[in-house]
Amino acid sequence: MSTFFGEKYMSTLILLLTSLPLPPNMITVTLSYSSPAAPQMRVTSETKAATRQAILDVARQLFVEKGFDATTTRDIAQAAAIATGTLFNYFPTKEAVLACLATEASAEALGAVAARPEPAGTLEEDLFALVAATLRALKPLRKYLPALLETALSPLAVAPQSDAESLRTRHLEAAAALAARYGYPELSPVALQLYWTLYTGVLVFWANDTSPRLEDTLALIDESLEMYAAWLRGSRPAGTESTEKEPPCPPLPN
Repeated sequence: MSTFFGEKYMSTLILLLTSLPLPPNMITVTLSYSSPAAPQMRVTSETKAATRQAILDVARQLFVEKGFDATTTRDIAQAAAIATGTLFNYFPTKEAVLACLATEASAEALGAVAARPEPAGTLEEDLFALVAATLRALKPLRKYLPALLETALSPLAVAPQSDAESLRTRHLEAAAALAARYGYPELSPVALQLYWTLYTGVLVFWANDTSPRLEDTLALIDESLEMYAAWLRGSRPAGTESTEKEPPCPPLPN
């Protein structure tokens, strides 16, 4: 008899328990459970810098081995062990890669000329030193420059790519700083554009110069900067004081 009442009691208790609602906290726990999320890889600034440098290193090597025209962005991406789409996150074209290489190569030369404590004596002499220093720095890239000068570094470029614009800006700032040493006011947009046109013309000529010891390029630099400095002196505003030495007079004809 006791067994009968005991079983009846247990059945009633189980029925009551299963009919009651679960506590809110248990419902929350059940609904919010999910499998652990997979860890996400963070791309740090160090990783980006390393990838960018790897792209530049392999591109420089490929340009030497295959030539600029024969090297594709896919070749650069494969050599850098990255996807082509990843390459475009850093450089939109191979010309942009070349522009970055040229910018980095010329940066040290520009800094060295700007850091010279004393001016050379005349503006054309200092500008000659500036141009010659950048040509020495760009020598490893010399035969690839025409492709860049026809696009990103062209004086007619409407919207230069970022690295090309950086190269242009740094060089023009260095030239303007040298002019300021001789008492020239801030160079006008016309003066800056004229100088950049002369400089890029020198680069194009230099890239194809076959004269002994590049004598023709040196003569072109000398004559171009002499004419530029003479034009700049003629356009100097009245009342501004020059600190230049008197430029040498040209020899008299026989």
